[in-house]
Amino acid sequence: MSATAVVRNAQDLLDEAGLHGAFLVRNLDTGAEIGFDTETPYPAASLVKVPLAVAVLERVARGELDPAAPVDVRPGRITTPGPTGLSRFRHPARIAVDDLLYLSTAVSDGVASDALFDLTPPVAVAAELQRLRVDGIAVRHRVGELADTPAERLGSDDVHLAHSLAIGAVTPGQGHPVVQLDVTRANAGSARAFVDLMQALWRPSAILAATAERVRVLMGDNLHRQRLAPDFTSDASRWSSKTGTLLHLRHEVGVVDHADGQSYAVAALTASRVPAAAQPGSEATMAQVARSLHDYLRTGTLPWWG
Repeated sequence: MSATAVVRNAQDLLDEAGLHGAFLVRNLDTGAEIGFDTETPYPAASLVKVPLAVAVLERVARGELDPAAPVDVRPGRITTPGPTGLSRFRHPARIAVDDLLYLSTAVSDGVASDALFDLTPPVAVAAELQRLRVDGIAVRHRVGELADTPAERLGSDDVHLAHSLAIGAVTPGQGHPVVQLDVTRANAGSARAFVDLMQALWRPSAILAATAERVRVLMGDNLHRQRLAPDFTSDASRWSSKTGTLLHLRHEVGVVDHADGQSYAVAALTASRVPAAAQPGSEATMAQVARSLHDYLRTGTLPWWG
């Protein structure tokens, strides 16, 4: 089967699941890659927590931040399903910068992320990415703004209405009345931009070696493993990643390190046409599509279900 046929098959699988998206898989040593819509920007949602971690750790390495410094954090007091960690705390806490990095990246804790953004604001994170020559990822706002969408205002009984708005209001130029879904105003990035970031973290780059190693460990400790992890984790491979979810958007970016030394970066950015919060079938399809592209690139064949 040709690469064109593999891509067509992947896009058909997404369409059948009510999804459209941008996918890219790259061999980090040879540069060989396969994907589609790789330049299309998507709102980043929690994927922005990876460049945030990079920026904070670069400042730690320069002595501008003390990783052991305690930070007083107000409780999130969020009661809607989804958020984790400090977001659900009911009382103030004092937490070291280094531990906030763990909560932000591995647990995807939005309150921890915003405590880090207090120390390194979005404009500073964007400047660090520019300094490190990581292009194509826009960092414009804090993570707390992701919790201020129609879904939170309408409540759990009407969450389908929020998803219907998210799906139906997008413009041809990817503008949107919901600011977090407008790629010109939100944190955003393309599949290629996030794969480029993975490349810079897994192979020598302008990012300091200590920074890259720490981010790899944090992504390896990711607790959210319902999306691509089932298809990339085995006794002979390690999957390190970060997920991102916002209304109808479901993303994951990461790297699979194989026991034979080969490593592949994977970016899966998707939007659903189905107005529902829980879509396990969509997440399984995301993994199926990503794995099909990975297997074709790695072996020239499709898995048994291809």
